[in-house]
Amino acid sequence: MSEPPTTSGRARGIVVAHGGLAEGLVDAVRQIAGVTPEELVGVPNRGRGFEDLCARTRDALAPARNVIFTDLPSGSCHLAAMIVVRELPEIPVVTGVNLPMLLDFVFNRGLGFDELVPRLAEKARDSIGGNRHAPPRP
Repeated sequence: MSEPPTTSGRARGIVVAHGGLAEGLVDAVRQIAGVTPEELVGVPNRGRGFEDLCARTRDALAPARNVIFTDLPSGSCHLAAMIVVRELPEIPVVTGVNLPMLLDFVFNRGLGFDELVPRLAEKARDSIGGNRHAPPRP
């Protein structure tokens, strides 16, 4: 699964997600980082059957390197991605996609997958946080 980092072999990202999430994430990354559809594309799971989702995911792949991002582990988007990569095991599938993960991807998509995929998971985890203010005590 590993390949050497190259500038010409920069990976294409395919975001497969429920509702408008795929387009929303891709649009946000394009606005922030200025990437093109050749670099990052969204495949929404909205109003179509499972076979169609698999076909649209397969159709979104570039001729060279690809990474598929999905929103929900074991959801229909993730399952469609896993069916697609059964035939193409060199393509990594990364689940739990979020905006910091995709931004890191577009800036580092020339890295080899053995380095890139763990980096993306770490970036996504590190970006999750929360804050809750305690209510005032009586």
